[in-house]
Amino acid sequence: MWVIAGILLVATLIIVLEVPPLLEKKQKKESWVFSLLLLFGVGLSIAESLDLNIPNPLDWIAIIYKPLSDLIMSLLK
Repeated sequence: MWVIAGILLVATLIIVLEVPPLLEKKQKKESWVFSLLLLFGVGLSIAESLDLNIPNPLDWIAIIYKPLSDLIMSLLK
């Protein structure tokens, strides 16, 4: 519970520091991208703190390239 509160506190601090300059410079697209990435990061951080199983993108890459690797290894033997 305290970890989640800490994550939300840090995210709030980041928003307070970063969003006003973006809005002053009329950078609405950048503020949307910033908000989405921060929301994604906060969500992943909270999920990690709750010990949820988060898939690793490297596992998907390994699944895709494993048959190619096996083929190359069989050709080299």
